[in-house]
Amino acid sequence: MKLFLSGGTGFVGGHVRQALLDAGHTVRLLVHRRHEGVEQGVEQAEGDVTRLDTFAAAVEGCDATINLVGIIREFPGQGVTFEKLHVEATRNVVEAARRAGIRRHLQMSALGSRPNATSRYHQSKWRAEEQVRASGLEWTIFRPSIIFGPKDDFINKLAGYIRSYPAVPVIGDGMYRIQPVSADDVARCFALALEKPETAGQAYELCGPDRIVYNDLLDTIGRVIGKGHVPKIPNPLGIMKLVVPFMQGFSFFPVTMDQITMLTEENICASPWPQVFGFEPERFEPGIAKYLRR
Repeated sequence: MKLFLSGGTGFVGGHVRQALLDAGHTVRLLVHRRHEGVEQGVEQAEGDVTRLDTFAAAVEGCDATINLVGIIREFPGQGVTFEKLHVEATRNVVEAARRAGIRRHLQMSALGSRPNATSRYHQSKWRAEEQVRASGLEWTIFRPSIIFGPKDDFINKLAGYIRSYPAVPVIGDGMYRIQPVSADDVARCFALALEKPETAGQAYELCGPDRIVYNDLLDTIGRVIGKGHVPKIPNPLGIMKLVVPFMQGFSFFPVTMDQITMLTEENICASPWPQVFGFEPERFEPGIAKYLRR
């Protein structure tokens, strides 16, 4: 199949591109500007996902669309907002698919997206899902938990803190649960969905097999990089709620209230996806050891 891929230039996008190529597909990748070193079998199409007119023609001739576009933090002054990059971008991709006569669409959402979500991130991801469900296309939606892999931001950043400082700040009590999933496993699900007609009209929550509290996640990372137990400095949520709203507008500040809300409400699921897609997900500790020990 020839696949139109938006949002495919980042961390997860690299894994998805490779999984699609390994499955024998060709990829037409939407880019702002052409990249060097893109894999053989990937055709680059310049355009802006927030402007339908700039990329609609590039969707012509494809067999399916895949939308991975997403941001974890807004910068409204730069025009980087959840509404624009999640909702409007999704609306544009499904509209381009309809115009091109494409029937199949795969959508990246996020675990926690739901109608009554408390974070603005999850609210916007849900509105993007609504665009997909109303599109008339044969859609599949994936809602992954925190994704780990060699170029991830979250685990690598925590490992950097643990290596560099004698103790690591923890938001709240650190007892909220997380169920990370491998980037390779997420990418494999996208590729396999194209071969499984029964996945059309379905949304899958993607979690790994290890459900651990945040404090234990830090200790696991510490163990992998040879630091053993990780000393932690609790930051009470009450104080964070007073300080963060005043600081989150500055790009140098490491966290927003939206991110704190998502982290402390937990990120876990009990999904049958391994049975649907026919493989066992990668365990967290050996998975991160592959790249943190290098």
